[in-house]
Amino acid sequence: MTLSPAAFETLAALLKARSGLVIGADKTYLLETRLAPILKRDNLRDLNALADRLRRPGTEAIARDFVEAMTTNESFFFRDDKPFQHFRSRALPRLHAARPAGTPIRVWSAAASSGQEAYSLAMILTESRALLGQRKVEILGTDIARDQLARARDALYTQFEVQRGLPVQMLMRYFRKEDTGWRVNEPVRSIPQFREWNLLGDLRPLGRFDVVFCRNVLIYFDQPTKARVLQAISAQMAPDGVLYLGGAETVLGITDRLAPLPDERGVYGLVTTAPAVRPTIASVA
Repeated sequence: MTLSPAAFETLAALLKARSGLVIGADKTYLLETRLAPILKRDNLRDLNALADRLRRPGTEAIARDFVEAMTTNESFFFRDDKPFQHFRSRALPRLHAARPAGTPIRVWSAAASSGQEAYSLAMILTESRALLGQRKVEILGTDIARDQLARARDALYTQFEVQRGLPVQMLMRYFRKEDTGWRVNEPVRSIPQFREWNLLGDLRPLGRFDVVFCRNVLIYFDQPTKARVLQAISAQMAPDGVLYLGGAETVLGITDRLAPLPDERGVYGLVTTAPAVRPTIASVA
């Protein structure tokens, strides 16, 4: 049965309101593919029936499942590599030198998915211990997808996943082979903490961060949502903090709170001369 315009609008509006993700009418096939397990599980005839269910009260559980099913969870170790090189050789030494002894450095992996980005950062921290001495570095990974966060906490990855971007020396040093894959070893596994959090919600309870990785997330948002998220992230950054975006993402023309760092691509810092305006927090259902 063809998806009706009204049903598509219901699904698209709910997805945007809860996650910021924008889906066009040409992506009906994506709805059909990703939502098929929910239709089968809940004995729903088609997407029109799902939309009708979601319009009713008391559908929080299925609404959450719907949003999680539509979330893209592409992640792999040391993705694109250059941001991690910059973090290791430029940002981390600078922040360490600028912070008083005993002050932790806080790193946020926004949209952490199944945890590869957070564990890549944790491996860098482990290898930078001679530089950092006794300084504590905290890594927080957040995502809206509970199943992906569970995978991140479990820290077990398939052979295919560890072959995507992970140097073999690091695989041997920081993972142990198990029957079903490769699990991150302690103490690297204990460094990141993972929490369920929505980028469209109030970010203030997360605290202030020295480094933010929010890569390949904004590409799924429309311009107003990008501006809202960047404004909220900038409000949580230390004055000399660093933001890493994906290669196809930028702050230019979206916010005046952030600007590219000189001679760097995809690396941004706060514009300290701009007024520190806190974002208006809209409630997220």
